[in-house]
This record gives sequence, structure tokens and C-alpha cells, in this order.
Amino acid sequence: MPKADRRGCIMYIITTKDGSHSLFSEQYDEIYHSGNGAIQESTHVFINSGFQYALRTFQPWPETALKIFEVGFGTGLNALLTYIAALQNDVEIYYETIERYPVPVGVINQLNYSVMLEGDKHRDIYHALHLYPWNEVHDIAPFFKFKKMEDSFLSFEPQSNYFHLIYFDAFAPENQPEMWTLEMMRKIYDALVPNGIMVSYCSKSVFRKTLIEAGFTVEKLPGPPGKREMVRAIKN
Repeated sequence: MPKADRRGCIMYIITTKDGSHSLFSEQYDEIYHSGNGAIQESTHVFINSGFQYALRTFQPWPETALKIFEVGFGTGLNALLTYIAALQNDVEIYYETIERYPVPVGVINQLNYSVMLEGDKHRDIYHALHLYPWNEVHDIAPFFKFKKMEDSFLSFEPQSNYFHLIYFDAFAPENQPEMWTLEMMRKIYDALVPNGIMVSYCSKSVFRKTLIEAGFTVEKLPGPPGKREMVRAIKN
């Protein structure tokens, strides 16, 4: 079972039930994605329930690009799936993401996402997401601008009233409680435009109450296979 050490963070590559890889973090004692299927979960939560919903919400476009912020770049799977969805839907994207502990490129090279998605057609794009320098905006494709920041979301201040959609993909509340506080949810609320959307795999009642206190309208949606529910929150 391959492993890598990055700043004292040991991670192992595992295979989930849909055949796609994920990582297990010893630091947080948690898998990066659902064990029932990494691609399956990310597609359901972030693409189908977030990206596709945003397309319906914000068309016709008031601006040239759908602005997305991802909390937790991780393996880059959500970014790759968003790139593919943008290509299929002919939509311009500005994608910004933040990661405190980047996954080593040697580990990324062993993950099978590009192989499983459209027959390895997007391998170069997937590797570009990881190889391009941090803290700079890059044109991954004519329709896809991308910026990744090596930083902690706890101290980071995103632009106010700027993003249409936020993917909240932090480790679970019991393993990373500091990321799920009212302060963090208010930060997310402030970063969104009116009617902006936040999606997360988590649907714990305490999390939903925190979102409501931060000002969101909260929807419980069916979760991906193996999980009963997920959450979509709308900025009032």
C-alpha cells in the first residue's frame, strides 16, 4: 500500500468500491472520499447537486464565468470533475481552491481518476492542476481559469460577495472540528453572491443548525450511495 510523508502527514492510497482511488490520512484518521466510491461521491455531491444546480440558478450569466471556490483541494478530483462538466456544458469557469497540506505529486501520479474518466482523455489536465505553481492564476484551458493556494482556510479571507458556488470538502467535523464552526460558515456566507450556493457531503443536525445561524437556507438532499443525506445551503 503506497504511502507518502508530507510535513509529517502520512497518507495511503486505497481503492474505493467504485474502483476509483482515494487517500487515507493518518493525521486526521480519515479517508479523503467515501469508501463507497470516490468518483461516485464527488460527482453526486459537488457536480450534480452543486455545479449543475448553479447552472440552472445563475443563467443567463450576469458575468462571463461561474466562480467556484473549493475548501480542500486534496487529490484534485473535484477540480477535474468540474473541468469535465464545464467542457460538456460549454461554460466558462474561474476555479479557486485552498489546501493546507498539498498531496505530493508522486502520490498524484499513482491515482487513477483520469484513467477512469473518459478513458484517460484528461490526464494532462489533471496533472496540470497539480504541477502549476501555487498562488497564481493559470489558464488551464480557454474556458477554465484556475488558482490554488497553499494556506489554511482558518486564517484565509476570500473575496466578499464574489463566488457563485462553494464546495465545502473539509475532513469530517469529528476529525477537524475547527473547520465547521459558526465563524467558518459566516466566512463562506460572506464569500458568496446573493443566492450563492454551498454544498457539502455532511448533513449532521448540528452542522445544519450552524448554517442556519450563519444566514443560509438549508436543504437536505439524498446523499451518494452509502450515505443517506447531504446538504445544499443557499445564501439568502
